Amino acid sequence: MTPEFITGFFFEAIKTAILLAAPMLLAGLAVGLLVSIFQATTSINEMTMTFIPKMLAVACALLLFLPWMVQTMVTFTQNLLNNIVIYIR
Repeated sequence: MTPEFITGFFFEAIKTAILLAAPMLLAGLAVGLLVSIFQATTSINEMTMTFIPKMLAVACALLLFLPWMVQTMVTFTQNLLNNIVIYIR
């Protein structure tokens, strides 16, 4: 295995991890922003009020994006195994 292969593998692994985490993080961010705007306009400063909407948003995003996430992981794993087989020979 060459250093270029290992560097490329780590780059692809980090890129895949970011892609897989992005939908849930963005959903939590959007809902958290909306809840904080609501809290600021109504002067409700309850800290626990943000947890349930964020948890629901992340769960919904996970259910919505799960097929795409599984396909992305399968593609990454197939490419990894194919490249490892090439370098072993």
